[in-house]
Order: sequence, then structure tokens, then C-alpha cells
Amino acid sequence: MTTNVQTSGTNEAKSEGVVAVDRRDFLRSAAAAGVGVGLLGGGLLSEAGVARAAWAGGSDTLKVGLVGCGGRGAGAALQALRADKGTVLWSMGDVFKDRLESSMNGLKEELKEELKDEPSKLDVAESRKFTGFDCYKGVVDSGVDVVVLTSYPNFRPAHIRYALERGKHVFAEKPVAVDSAGIRSVYESGEMAKAKNLALCIGFCWRYHPGMRAVFEQINGGGIGDVVSVHTTYHAGTLPKRPRQEGWSDLEFQMRNWWHFTWISGDHIVEQAIHSVDRMAWAVGDKLPTRVTCLGGRQARSGPEHGNVYDHFAAIYEYENGIRAHHTCRQMEGCPADNTDYVYGTKGRAVVNGFNNVFRTFDYSGKQTFEYKGPGGDMYQIEHDELFKSIRDGKPINDCPRAVHSCLMGIQARMAAYTGQVVTWKQALESKEDLQPAELAWDKPAPEPVIAIPGKTKLV
Repeated sequence: MTTNVQTSGTNEAKSEGVVAVDRRDFLRSAAAAGVGVGLLGGGLLSEAGVARAAWAGGSDTLKVGLVGCGGRGAGAALQALRADKGTVLWSMGDVFKDRLESSMNGLKEELKEELKDEPSKLDVAESRKFTGFDCYKGVVDSGVDVVVLTSYPNFRPAHIRYALERGKHVFAEKPVAVDSAGIRSVYESGEMAKAKNLALCIGFCWRYHPGMRAVFEQINGGGIGDVVSVHTTYHAGTLPKRPRQEGWSDLEFQMRNWWHFTWISGDHIVEQAIHSVDRMAWAVGDKLPTRVTCLGGRQARSGPEHGNVYDHFAAIYEYENGIRAHHTCRQMEGCPADNTDYVYGTKGRAVVNGFNNVFRTFDYSGKQTFEYKGPGGDMYQIEHDELFKSIRDGKPINDCPRAVHSCLMGIQARMAAYTGQVVTWKQALESKEDLQPAELAWDKPAPEPVIAIPGKTKLV
């Protein structure tokens, strides 16, 4: 498979075989090469294994409901259907009807060969298609066993809670929340999932990548000594923006451009670069930072479609043992890309770039001490394979609180950048910040897209 790559601007990355690739460029390139996202890797479950492991609920069929029918939603639905011979897509929901229909058409096209033998894989009756802000309730209450939650990040806490309250297993994309109020809600939901023995799998897909697992096992196992510093990067281009169309309200305009509005997306350090923040947490053993200082701003964005999000962040996380870990991210056109993790220990260092299959460690003489050369695989598919196997085995995956901590780290850094203040973990967790409007309806005003100014915007 050929990928369109953009050379990293760092000499270290170039010398060690790292070529920076934006995640969305990677997926577009895979599609251009004729490889569906769901076909990039093999599954972990065999047909015999599924037959032996009947679901604890007493049925060999697992009905899946999809909430959020964008590109990631369609991809996650495909992965759920391919993870287990007994899964069927039973219901779908989205705020917008056109997105739901587009997603259904895409699934039919992607699965057309498989549907010849298993037409029941797509069993979404018209009565089980739901639209509007409450569509998630229709999906959850339609008789499903597992809910795939890939709608707008700001809705995630409510969607997760509703599904778990009604006894459904959950796959939820990252981030799980965009503000501290949402984070606290998902913490509680994680405990609910544990008490009910329900899955709550969060879409930090790199944690399921074979090469990532191998190199982080080296890092966490002392292969480079004690970790003393980390720098993770997510330097990419800007995301698509959609000009306003006739008939769109202010709210629809914002939601169609959701990446660019903080109240919906959390800003790109929370929505996109959170993968790199999560790998920083992984590198230090998922310890909690004591505080963060973060610089950020909006230098290359203009126009209403770009909303009120920043285009760059540079965060310094501090830990109780004195370690400082650094994260930088930006969304700017015409700049070098990089999506590499640099981890430094007392005995050596690691260079990690999943897009380019770079999983290496070195000692300080420059000698390479480890390189992963094992099998690859589609990390998105592997995540769903393991999720559905865990449900079949009666030992459902629960990613809380680890995944929630990573999401709060992104929110903590955004808060520090927006306000210009040093933000402690306690402040971030207990913040009264709640970005969600009291009432969300098409005939109500949309939130005003105020651009944060460090030193003037208040920490709440």
C-alpha cells in the first residue's frame, strides 16, 4: 500500500526512518489504494471460537446499534460486524438524516460481497432509524445488546450513561468528554459499567496496535531504564471546513463544522491530538500529572468556519517524581507534519511512529537495542475483535479510569492554554467548566464562539 507522506521537519525523525503522516491522510490513502478501513487487518476470533463462546445473555446473536453516522461511525460499525460472526447491525441514529442515509449506503457498498452470504448482517429496519438530538435513546431502546457511540464528543457523556443505565455494552470513541463536568460523569459511568459487568471500551486504538504494544512493553518494562522525559507530537494540517449553506441555522452551521467549535469538539488537543497525549500517559505508566503549563493560540485560522478553536498548543506536564513530559500539536497548512513519540530513559531512548511502523529503542551510544518487526494488523479492527471476545467470555473490557484520565489531560492542557494559568490536576477534575448549552434545539440560539484570550479568560 502506498501512502502520501510529508517529511518531518525534525532531523532526528528523518535519520531514524520516521516520515510524518497525518491520520486522515493515512486513511484516505488506504481508501485510494482500494483497501477498506475494515480490511486493513485480520480478526482475533475464529468461527469455532465464536461458536464455543455463546454470549452470556443467552443468544448467539449480538445486536449492535450505531449512534453517530459520520465516517468514523461507519468504520466502527464495519469493525463491529467483522469482529464476531454473530453480530448484526440492528439500529442507527444521527442528528442529521442525510448522514444516516449516507452511512447506510456506504455500509451496503462496503459489505456487498459479505451480504450475499449473510444478508442479515445489515438488519436496520426503517423503524429502527432515528434522527435528531434524542436519536441515541431510540437506538439504545431498540433492543440492541451493544452500542457504538461515535457522535459528537460533547454528547458522549450523556450517551454513555444512558446506554449503561439500560444495560448495554458500549464502545465509545475518544474523547469521552469535552469539559470537566463531562469527565466526572464518565468516571461515574465507568463505575456503573464495572458494577453491572458491562463493557465500556474507549477508542484509544493505538493501545491495540501490535507494534505499539511491543515497544511500550519495552518502555514500561525498563528497556530504556527509568523514563525521565517524553515528547509526543501531533503536527498536522487543518481539518475540513464547510461553508454555510442556505437554510442552515447558526446551530446547524456549527455542528456541520464541529471540529472548529470548542463546545462540540473540545479543541484539537482534546479531539485529535488526544491520541498522542494518551501515548504520553502510557509512556509514564499512566501516572497522573500534578499540573500543566500550556501555550497555545490561533495564528493561522480565519473565517467563521474555523469557529473559536486554537491552531497550536505546547503543553508541559509535571509529575510528582519530577519528570516533565511535553506535548506539541498544531493544525496548520504548509508546515511539516510529525506524529512521533520521543521517550527518554536513564539507559536509552525510544522513537515511536505508528503511521510509519517505527517502533525502536536505542542506547545513548546510538546503537539500536529493539525494533518491532512482528505482524501488523488494523488496530481499529483488533480493538473491536478484543471487545467482542471479552463480551462473549463474560469478562467485558472496561477502559475506565485510564482512558478518562487521558481525556482529562487534554482538557487540562486546553484550560491552561485558554487561561494562561498553570492548572493542577485537582483544579481540572473539580472545575465547574461546563461547555454545554442549557437547551439544545434548532430554534434556539447557538453558543457564541468566543475565542479565548490567555490572561483574560478566567479559570473556572
